[in-house]
Amino acid sequence: QVQLVESGGGLVQAGGSLRLSCAASGRTSSAYVMGWFRQAPGKEREFVAGIKWSDSYTYYADSVKGRFTISRDTAKNTVYLQMNSLKPEDTAVYYCAAKNTVLVFTDPRHYAYWGQGTQVTVSS
Repeated sequence: QVQLVESGGGLVQAGGSLRLSCAASGRTSSAYVMGWFRQAPGKEREFVAGIKWSDSYTYYADSVKGRFTISRDTAKNTVYLQMNSLKPEDTAVYYCAAKNTVLVFTDPRHYAYWGQGTQVTVSS
């Protein structure tokens, strides 16, 4: 089993930055890929970014590419999402997730473990 705890959300003005953290514990060897998803009111859960633990391969949604950066610290069992140039449309609950396969990054149904989420609100 893998447990995930997110932190770092909050209120920020458009154009500002936030860094989200996701601390993993338990049987972390099962977490081959870590991902960030977000869900806004009335919207489906949306893939944001993913990273493979073994070689740090990354993949981003087109909507955030060039603005967000995903990274990991293996010693701390922690994955980060650096969010720059934030826009009001980035407002959502952000979730950390983990899965034990590497072929598909973007479908939330492939992720077995989820954190409780952290709210990000971007004001205009």
